[in-house]
Amino acid sequence: MSITLSDSAATRVSNFLHNRGKGFGLRLGVRTSGCSGMAYVLEFVDAPQPEDTVFEDKGVNVVIDAKSLVYLDGTELDFVKEGLNEGFKFNNPNMKDECGCGESFNV
Repeated sequence: MSITLSDSAATRVSNFLHNRGKGFGLRLGVRTSGCSGMAYVLEFVDAPQPEDTVFEDKGVNVVIDAKSLVYLDGTELDFVKEGLNEGFKFNNPNMKDECGCGESFNV
């Protein structure tokens, strides 16, 4: 099982944590939402919970709860800039389909 970060995502998260002045890492997760069933969750973590799994990639701690790990295993988090838009992109090999707006997915 693994979660990885692209170079641009690792740089972006590291910069956010540095500017924030504290934090253990970045939590990735899923929640029930949207027209396709699930949506991604990203948030900073000051301390992992006992039931969390922690992956380290490119100097960044990625924290995932057990429920989300089955949906995110093998995912690469990327940070992309397209014109005036920028944001994190999940390259999830488990995803079977996503809604038209790209906000939710199913496996």
